[in-house]
Amino acid sequence: MILLTLTMSMILRACNCQVLNNKVEVSVSLGGCKMKETGSSLRSYILRITKDEWVKQVFDLKRYYVGVRRRWEPGLTILFARKAEKGDSFLGYGIIESVLKVEELSEEERTKCKKYGWNRAINFKSIVKFDPPLPIKETVISDMGVRGSRLHGFRLTSDQVQSILSKAEL
Repeated sequence: MILLTLTMSMILRACNCQVLNNKVEVSVSLGGCKMKETGSSLRSYILRITKDEWVKQVFDLKRYYVGVRRRWEPGLTILFARKAEKGDSFLGYGIIESVLKVEELSEEERTKCKKYGWNRAINFKSIVKFDPPLPIKETVISDMGVRGSRLHGFRLTSDQVQSILSKAEL
């Protein structure tokens, strides 16, 4: 017997899948074994904020400039993380309203994007701040061994997001 561990992205790349109404249905056949996985909103992400001024910008202006390349789309849930007193913690989350390319930004914003290597500006229709921040070590993410800068751009399933939100104090 062979134990095989696959991530959802590996499965999606390895087989045909159907995407309907934000639900992904995958059917994989592995030497007589069949696996069927259905999940909704599989593309939620963590964005790690490194500077205090950028934390303020995200929560005040509802805008995050990002350099990590993903398929950012309206409706996606983004969890914000930051190094805190108790280690990396979730600060809150937002729902994407729109995504702008650098060319669509003001000259001042383009200059800032070039300086920091950012390629998109994500605008949020709503943002919720956790008070107090939720230490990542107290969530389902702690067992995955993802820490520090590796959190930035990390993909989450809808079950993981729901688990995190249920632990957070809003």
